[in-house]
Amino acid sequence: MQLQMDNITKKYGEFSANRGISLSLKAGEVHAIVGENGAGKTTLMRILYGMEQPTSGAIRLNGREVSFTSPLDAIRHGIGMVHQHFMLFPSFTVAENIVIGNEPGKSGRFDRKHAIQIVEELCGQYGMKVDPRAVAGSSPPGVQQRVEILKVLYQGAEIIILDEPTGVLTPLEVQELLQAIKHLSKQGKSFILISHKLNEVLEVADRITVLRDGMVTGTVKKGETDARQLSLLMVGRDLEELKKKPSIPGEKVLEVSGVTLRGTKGKPILENIYLDVRAGEVVGIAGISGNGQSELLQVVSGLIRSDKGNIRISGTDVTGMSPKAIRERGLTHIPEDRYVWGANREATVLDTGIMAHHRRLQQGGLLKQKELKALVSQWVSKFSIKTGSLETRTQYLSGGNLQKLIVARELEQGAPFLIAAEPTRGVDIGAMETIHGELLKRRDGGTGILLVSSELTEILKLSDRILVMYEGQIAGELSAAEATEEQLGLLMAGGSIQ
Repeated sequence: MQLQMDNITKKYGEFSANRGISLSLKAGEVHAIVGENGAGKTTLMRILYGMEQPTSGAIRLNGREVSFTSPLDAIRHGIGMVHQHFMLFPSFTVAENIVIGNEPGKSGRFDRKHAIQIVEELCGQYGMKVDPRAVAGSSPPGVQQRVEILKVLYQGAEIIILDEPTGVLTPLEVQELLQAIKHLSKQGKSFILISHKLNEVLEVADRITVLRDGMVTGTVKKGETDARQLSLLMVGRDLEELKKKPSIPGEKVLEVSGVTLRGTKGKPILENIYLDVRAGEVVGIAGISGNGQSELLQVVSGLIRSDKGNIRISGTDVTGMSPKAIRERGLTHIPEDRYVWGANREATVLDTGIMAHHRRLQQGGLLKQKELKALVSQWVSKFSIKTGSLETRTQYLSGGNLQKLIVARELEQGAPFLIAAEPTRGVDIGAMETIHGELLKRRDGGTGILLVSSELTEILKLSDRILVMYEGQIAGELSAAEATEEQLGLLMAGGSIQ
């Protein structure tokens, strides 16, 4: 199936999200679309998937003009989409999630055995292995990603849109996904890949289109470009090399002593964790998702209570305290999930920005609106947060722009200890450069930082010491100077290094 999008323009009032964008997709091709947050990538894909209607322009499939009024309409025309945030029913099995909407059975009765057989046949046909009987919500992110792809393949998709597909995957899962894309494209399936990760784009894409400010700045073939040229097309300038000074650690700002957390059936989620973070250093935690990193951060920040152990922040025992009380003792927190922990979708940009700042910027019980607006406006400018106004609801921000707002809010707290969990998830390379620079600036100014990231390159780039978690325990510690991706990957998989 061949796709052509001609002069697509999308306006919201006076704002133009897409301005005359044209691109094509051939059968069996992987076409990547890259660009900064707010460049128009998601809007363009929402139009292609029938979630939005273009203000002007045309979409053609195999030379015939089409118009999609809904995602169901796009699916009927052979276009499927795997969203950045998985759209699975967590309590359903893998098979149930894949066949939902077109379930096998007779007289209104679901034929579970036939559904399992269908999924097994799909796995064999497309070379993607999943357990059809497994519960989707209990499956690792890499498996959930495969389930999403198998679901759109079952629906008959010839064109598959992947929106930031590797954001929550481990390095091994990323490679498995890229191999699956290559395998499927050889079978004639076409892909549109939305991604910020240029190394992955350069590995798997045949052609790459770059968007900036809602317009195409270039379309290039993979073999005729490199990361530097793509970066230049994306941000309009060369990126500066990150300069990291030697760390000068000071007093301990975090001490975790013997922390143990047990699950509902008594199985340890965290077991006898000891770690510390000193002022003026970045301690990175690497590990495959689900090995206790999230729970550790929730224990430290007071969101859940441990069964054993103690936590001290800047010398104060905060064990068992509320999140509010712990923040008041010197903690600030960039959460790993911006939607679950970091923001309210219904809140405005201003309200989201002033969370926690409002306590110090009030007088007589009333907020100092002028100072708060000036503060958030400053962050919007500094971090290039694209928003219509401070009154825009956060649900209308792109994921990357919301991430930048939350990062700015937490960095400006000025606390001695910062948890930075997935601080650059979903942001473009320009914003990543800014966030990395700001984190190191805080570290050089004496802030102690506990960094958790699924990106090993980020861990290696920012950390002074690196801890690896495996099955709820600290599996090893390395200095950043001696650590390699291979060593970290071995420890993450439960191995050991000499």
